[in-house]
Amino acid sequence: MNYYVKSFSELSTKEFYEITKLRIAVFVVEQTCPYQEIDAYDEQAVHTWMQEGQTIIGYTRIIDQDTTVTFGRVIIHPNYRGKKLGHQLLEKTLAVIKTQMSGKPIVISAQAHLTDFYGLYGFVPISDIYLEDNIPHIRMRKEKQ
Repeated sequence: MNYYVKSFSELSTKEFYEITKLRIAVFVVEQTCPYQEIDAYDEQAVHTWMQEGQTIIGYTRIIDQDTTVTFGRVIIHPNYRGKKLGHQLLEKTLAVIKTQMSGKPIVISAQAHLTDFYGLYGFVPISDIYLEDNIPHIRMRKEKQ
Protein backbone atom coordinates (compact mmCIF):
# COMPACT_ATOMS: atom_id res chain seq x y z
CA MET A 1 0.00 0.00 0.00
CA ASN A 2 1.30 3.45 -0.94
CA TYR A 3 0.57 6.77 0.77
CA TYR A 4 0.46 10.04 -1.16
CA VAL A 5 0.46 13.70 -0.10
CA LYS A 6 -0.16 16.31 -2.81
CA SER A 7 -1.38 19.85 -3.21
CA PHE A 8 -4.22 20.42 -5.67
CA SER A 9 -1.84 21.62 -8.39
CA GLU A 10 0.24 18.45 -7.99
CA LEU A 11 -2.72 16.10 -8.52
CA SER A 12 -3.08 14.50 -11.91
CA THR A 13 -6.49 14.63 -13.56
CA LYS A 14 -6.82 10.87 -13.01
CA GLU A 15 -5.95 11.18 -9.29
CA PHE A 16 -8.50 13.94 -8.72
CA TYR A 17 -11.10 11.96 -10.68
CA GLU A 18 -10.55 8.83 -8.55
CA ILE A 19 -10.60 10.87 -5.32
CA THR A 20 -13.84 12.65 -6.19
CA LYS A 21 -15.43 9.46 -7.47
CA LEU A 22 -14.84 7.86 -4.05
CA ARG A 23 -15.96 10.96 -2.15
CA ILE A 24 -19.21 11.15 -4.12
CA ALA A 25 -19.82 7.40 -3.78
CA VAL A 26 -19.50 7.61 0.02
CA PHE A 27 -20.70 11.06 1.04
CA VAL A 28 -23.40 11.70 -1.56
CA VAL A 29 -24.66 8.25 -2.58
CA GLU A 30 -23.99 5.96 0.43
CA GLN A 31 -24.84 8.59 3.05
CA THR A 32 -27.67 10.01 0.90
CA CYS A 33 -26.51 13.62 1.27
CA PRO A 34 -27.11 15.67 -1.84
CA TYR A 35 -24.66 18.54 -1.45
CA GLN A 36 -21.85 20.26 -3.35
CA GLU A 37 -19.13 17.64 -2.80
CA ILE A 38 -16.41 19.43 -4.79
CA ASP A 39 -15.83 22.90 -3.36
CA ALA A 40 -13.34 25.78 -3.20
CA TYR A 41 -11.43 24.09 -0.36
CA ASP A 42 -10.17 21.43 -2.79
CA GLU A 43 -7.88 23.99 -4.40
CA GLN A 44 -6.45 25.03 -1.00
CA ALA A 45 -6.19 21.57 0.51
CA VAL A 46 -3.38 19.12 0.92
CA HIS A 47 -4.83 15.84 -0.36
CA THR A 48 -3.65 12.61 1.26
CA TRP A 49 -4.56 9.07 0.38
CA MET A 50 -3.66 5.43 0.70
CA GLN A 51 -3.71 3.43 -2.50
CA GLU A 52 -3.44 -0.24 -3.33
CA GLY A 53 -2.92 -0.91 -7.01
CA GLN A 54 -5.33 1.42 -8.79
CA THR A 55 -7.76 1.63 -5.86
CA ILE A 56 -7.84 4.54 -3.43
CA ILE A 57 -8.59 2.86 -0.13
CA GLY A 58 -8.46 5.85 2.20
CA TYR A 59 -8.48 9.63 1.81
CA THR A 60 -8.37 12.90 3.76
CA ARG A 61 -7.93 16.53 2.84
CA ILE A 62 -6.11 18.96 5.13
CA ILE A 63 -6.77 22.69 5.15
CA ASP A 64 -4.57 25.31 6.81
CA GLN A 65 -6.92 27.97 8.21
CA ASP A 66 -4.23 30.40 9.42
CA THR A 67 -4.66 30.04 13.21
CA THR A 68 -5.96 26.45 13.10
CA VAL A 69 -5.79 23.42 10.83
CA THR A 70 -8.70 21.23 9.85
CA PHE A 71 -9.07 18.01 7.97
CA GLY A 72 -12.10 16.30 6.56
CA ARG A 73 -13.57 14.13 3.86
CA VAL A 74 -12.12 11.22 5.84
CA ILE A 75 -12.96 8.06 3.91
CA ILE A 76 -12.14 4.39 3.96
CA HIS A 77 -13.29 2.67 0.76
CA PRO A 78 -16.33 0.46 1.56
CA ASN A 79 -14.49 -2.69 0.43
CA TYR A 80 -11.66 -2.02 2.92
CA ARG A 81 -13.63 -1.18 6.07
CA GLY A 82 -13.27 -3.22 9.24
CA LYS A 83 -9.49 -3.60 8.82
CA LYS A 84 -8.43 -0.76 11.18
CA LEU A 85 -7.26 1.30 8.19
CA GLY A 86 -8.98 4.37 9.63
CA HIS A 87 -6.38 4.42 12.40
CA GLN A 88 -3.55 4.19 9.90
CA LEU A 89 -5.08 6.95 7.77
CA LEU A 90 -5.58 9.26 10.75
CA GLU A 91 -2.04 8.66 12.03
CA LYS A 92 -0.63 9.53 8.60
CA THR A 93 -2.87 12.61 8.35
CA LEU A 94 -1.72 13.85 11.76
CA ALA A 95 1.91 13.24 10.76
CA VAL A 96 1.47 15.43 7.65
CA ILE A 97 -0.07 18.18 9.79
CA LYS A 98 2.80 17.95 12.27
CA THR A 99 5.36 18.18 9.47
CA GLN A 100 3.74 20.87 7.34
CA MET A 101 1.61 22.92 9.77
CA SER A 102 3.13 22.33 13.18
CA GLY A 103 2.19 24.47 16.15
CA LYS A 104 -1.46 24.99 15.31
CA PRO A 105 -4.45 23.38 17.02
CA ILE A 106 -6.57 21.09 14.86
CA VAL A 107 -10.34 21.69 14.77
CA ILE A 108 -12.59 19.23 12.96
CA SER A 109 -16.27 18.68 12.31
CA ALA A 110 -16.61 14.97 13.04
CA GLN A 111 -19.56 12.70 12.58
CA ALA A 112 -20.84 12.30 16.13
CA HIS A 113 -20.58 8.49 16.15
CA LEU A 114 -16.79 8.88 15.72
CA THR A 115 -16.25 10.92 18.90
CA ASP A 116 -14.52 8.04 20.71
CA PHE A 117 -12.36 7.22 17.67
CA TYR A 118 -11.02 10.78 17.45
CA GLY A 119 -10.76 10.89 21.24
CA LEU A 120 -8.10 8.17 21.04
CA TYR A 121 -5.92 10.74 19.25
CA GLY A 122 -6.41 13.58 21.72
CA PHE A 123 -9.44 15.29 20.19
CA VAL A 124 -12.00 16.65 22.65
CA PRO A 125 -15.54 17.85 21.92
CA ILE A 126 -15.95 21.64 21.81
CA SER A 127 -19.60 21.84 20.77
CA ASP A 128 -22.93 20.19 21.22
CA ILE A 129 -24.04 17.74 18.55
CA TYR A 130 -25.51 19.49 15.51
CA LEU A 131 -26.84 18.42 12.13
CA GLU A 132 -24.66 18.90 9.08
CA ASP A 133 -26.23 17.61 5.88
CA ASN A 134 -28.77 15.87 8.12
CA ILE A 135 -26.05 13.81 9.86
CA PRO A 136 -25.18 14.39 13.55
CA HIS A 137 -21.78 16.07 13.86
CA ILE A 138 -19.67 17.50 16.66
CA ARG A 139 -16.78 19.97 16.58
CA MET A 140 -13.63 18.59 18.15
CA ARG A 141 -10.23 20.08 18.90
CA LYS A 142 -6.72 18.75 19.39
CA GLU A 143 -4.15 21.14 20.79
CA LYS A 144 -0.91 22.02 19.05
CA GLN A 145 1.19 19.27 17.55
